[in-house]
Amino acid sequence: MKLGSVIGTVVASTCVEGLEGVKFLIVQPLDKQLRPVGPPVVAGDGVQAAGPGETVYYVSSREAALAMPRTFVPVDDAIVGIVDHVHVEPVE
Repeated sequence: MKLGSVIGTVVASTCVEGLEGVKFLIVQPLDKQLRPVGPPVVAGDGVQAAGPGETVYYVSSREAALAMPRTFVPVDDAIVGIVDHVHVEPVE
């Protein structure tokens, strides 16, 4: 799983069968200190509750296709949870 911040939404006028009603969000990947890392990705909202400004965790590849309401749909990334808090122990 990866951490990310929802920074926007995507509106599609048409979609493939199985993705009807799925919200797509633009997610900025984050490192464990919640700093942006890499380019943003488009992720299907598998929890059907995420929104702009929230920190989420998401999965990629086959796991993303399994996380959607209808499985094995063509998505590369899917949001699977909304983060309440991140705590990282200092490395000594």
